[in-house]
Amino acid sequence: MPVAPETDAVRLRGAMAEDLAARGLLDDPAWRAAVQAVPRHRFVPGFYLPGGEPDGRGLTVWQPVTAALDHGRWLAAAYSDTTLITQFDGDEPDWKDPAERHGGAPTSSSTLPSLVLRMWADVEVREGHTVLEIGTGTGYSTALACERLGSGGVTSIEVDARRLEQAAGALHACGYTPTLAVADGLYGYWPEAPFDRIVAACSFRAVPPALVAQTRPGGKILLTLSGWLYGYARVLLTVAEDGTAEGRLLGGTVSFMSARTHAAPAFGNPAHWAAELPERPRTARHDPERITAATEEAFHLRFLVQSAVPDVQMVAVGDVVHLVDVVSGSAAALTTDGDGGGKVREGGPVRLWERVERVLDAYDEAGRPGPETFTLCVDEGGQHLRHPRLPCLPLPSP
Repeated sequence: MPVAPETDAVRLRGAMAEDLAARGLLDDPAWRAAVQAVPRHRFVPGFYLPGGEPDGRGLTVWQPVTAALDHGRWLAAAYSDTTLITQFDGDEPDWKDPAERHGGAPTSSSTLPSLVLRMWADVEVREGHTVLEIGTGTGYSTALACERLGSGGVTSIEVDARRLEQAAGALHACGYTPTLAVADGLYGYWPEAPFDRIVAACSFRAVPPALVAQTRPGGKILLTLSGWLYGYARVLLTVAEDGTAEGRLLGGTVSFMSARTHAAPAFGNPAHWAAELPERPRTARHDPERITAATEEAFHLRFLVQSAVPDVQMVAVGDVVHLVDVVSGSAAALTTDGDGGGKVREGGPVRLWERVERVLDAYDEAGRPGPETFTLCVDEGGQHLRHPRLPCLPLPSP
């Protein structure tokens, strides 16, 4: 236990600010001052870090970290540029007696500081702006916004009442008094609208219309779009006088937890779906690795493919990749031959892999354009991704 924990926190906070500045992430002196002022450790009394090796079932072992368990590790992690998982599967931990976890889906976290700063910078927050933050989480990002803009201009909403209660306690203890509310980010927060800027720390399948309606003309919305294939894209929209919005996709591999109302549904046992498929396969024109590989291009392709098969989920079991659509009742099973080809069996009213292949064909013919070359348009006709060399790609209805 350090002799002067707050002194150590100040030192580590300064070191984190220096590191972020050296990486070009703190060019604005006001944001640098905010990072140096906000005590991140006050917002993360407990979190999980991954252990060294998976367990016998191949699941990640998540170790609880608190000041009582290991003060040095807790404080050092709090001031590292790392996302700190604070909740799995919606279960609030007992941080007085936390247990090790095996696997699980993260449902709340403290986003790594560099991404938080990047988001506020991308949306071009300035003095005098009113902002809506969707996804309070631990409250650390909210505190940075309050330090930068003043608490009066900041509204933050969180769907999880227990999470918000803890965040509110930390914010108030540090002297920050933003408007806080338990609310679903899908609907924004009408009582405090309109806003100059809206930033979401969760992902949506499409742009929620309420966010566009609650943004002043000329205002900006920064959010992450995702889907059930776990393809992601960040988009920065500007709202026009007529209530439409348009903006570009931003580069970089960034993912956020889905808004809980947009999370993928359970689909059961993939073997049950595969059992109903035709026995005779066809030759696949594209290897499933094109969208399953751990590359930036595959990450981008998964997002584009979701436009063609918005209700599809994907899972690999052994050497078989399964696609399942719980809405239409369609499915596909793919095997690869290791040489860029493979076989596919498809069944149901929608030929899922055939639709995926059409997108991949068009993408290749267009020269494999990157995310920054796409524009998202939101108007009365719906929401569409547009590219000068590709067919218009619709987003699912919000």
